[in-house]
Amino acid sequence: MSAAGTVEINDAVFCSSHIKEVCQDCNYDGREENDGYYGFDPIDREPLASPTVTVNKDGLYQCKKHGSTGCNQCFGWKKQITRARTAAKKAGRK
Repeated sequence: MSAAGTVEINDAVFCSSHIKEVCQDCNYDGREENDGYYGFDPIDREPLASPTVTVNKDGLYQCKKHGSTGCNQCFGWKKQITRARTAAKKAGRK
């Protein structure tokens, strides 16, 4: 496995090949970087789930559902991270 290239989608980082925060195929884990960006200490949590995305004419990723690069409905990363952190703590992971 080789190191993955990354893409930024509305301030969160994913592997560029599969648009995954944690990608076994690319040997990539962006949880620490994404947690840090939103002011959280890294913990062992479930990865963010990116919705289906497309690339607009400016080369920016946008949600396919709404066609928006800054869609808070589809790209609510801080809320997703908060929920994943809460679930991880309840499961006893740190």
